[in-house]
Amino acid sequence: LNAIIKNNEPKEEPQAPAFELPEHKPEIAFDDFEKVELRVAKVLACEKVKKSKKLLKFTLDDGEGERIILSGIAEYYAPEELVGKNIAYVANLAPRKMMGIESCGMILSAESGDGLKVVTIDDSIIPGGSLV
Repeated sequence: LNAIIKNNEPKEEPQAPAFELPEHKPEIAFDDFEKVELRVAKVLACEKVKKSKKLLKFTLDDGEGERIILSGIAEYYAPEELVGKNIAYVANLAPRKMMGIESCGMILSAESGDGLKVVTIDDSIIPGGSLV
């Protein structure tokens, strides 16, 4: 026997995000996206960059050796919070010198209501693994 149950309770409206979402960037072609090499690395060391309020210096195990990446997230993390974590990063970004230190990549972070959060990856993924 099939019965139809009518719910008289008002439907909940979708809640707005707790913070203002960033505007979308222009659409890109799949071929352009394929140029970005996203990989996994383990944070071996992390420290504040002297004379900088924003920068943290990461020493990463990228599966082939060590890689240095600077990231402007010092106001959101104490360096020791990130040591030992697997993170996602852009591996083929052209090196860029900041505060006299060459940064070889970009660590992926996501905006949230209380700042930036580093994109972490499950520990079962080995350093050097590719994100697809």
